[in-house]
Amino acid sequence: MKATYVELSNYEVAFAAALIIINGLISLSLRLGLERMLFLGALRTIVQLVLVGFVLKWVFAVQQWYIVVAVMLVMTAIAAIAAVRRTGLVYPGVYLDSMLSICASCWIVSAFALLTVMRQVTPWYDPQYAIPLLGMILGNTLNGIALGLNQLGEELSSRRDRVETLLSLGATRWEAGREPVRQAIRTGMIPIINSMMVVGIVSLPGMMTGQLIAGVDPGQAVKYQIVIMFLIASGTAMGTVGVVLLGFRRLFNSRHQFCYSKLQRR
Repeated sequence: MKATYVELSNYEVAFAAALIIINGLISLSLRLGLERMLFLGALRTIVQLVLVGFVLKWVFAVQQWYIVVAVMLVMTAIAAIAAVRRTGLVYPGVYLDSMLSICASCWIVSAFALLTVMRQVTPWYDPQYAIPLLGMILGNTLNGIALGLNQLGEELSSRRDRVETLLSLGATRWEAGREPVRQAIRTGMIPIINSMMVVGIVSLPGMMTGQLIAGVDPGQAVKYQIVIMFLIASGTAMGTVGVVLLGFRRLFNSRHQFCYSKLQRR
């Protein structure tokens, strides 16, 4: 199968972008008040993607490992910050917890993919593979981390009386906080499990769709998508577990006390 794709002009992209007007008309007709957010969202989408396109074009041309790693570190930091900003309840140190969790999980999974699954890729820092791969894992893992953090705060807040009662009766911090931790991890992992249940039947994922449009053999596109789905699932699970457990340790001290005052609602 010949690898080819249809090159889009600026005018054709503009036609597609004009579809956002439909969203604006719906907001106006139903008085949803989303017009400003839609405009800002559309503007940020265009500006961010255009800038990323220029940066990636330069990175692909330079092919230096330290530049590739620097770009990946910036992506990781932005993902960690975005994950925290999506949560309703925060605590001191939450940004560090998010950074540690998303960095450890996504970089470990990406390294495994580049050095083991895709070992034919040389050098390992080839930006054509390393940057898009990490980006896909980061995008999904930050959702899991955001959901897990938010659910942990909500669970501990709503179950405060029960948690403190258990602690006063002699329960350890783990015995008192185990159920909120379990619910938080479960919440963070459910979206990727749901995606895995319907992938290929209800929806064709973005990576597979892009490869098919580019003319890649469907069999190879499927193999790549299977690999990506399992990498994403692993990264999401590791990141969610990591951030929830780190949050648990910050909200319960070594004397088995629940530090509820640390929780702050945005």
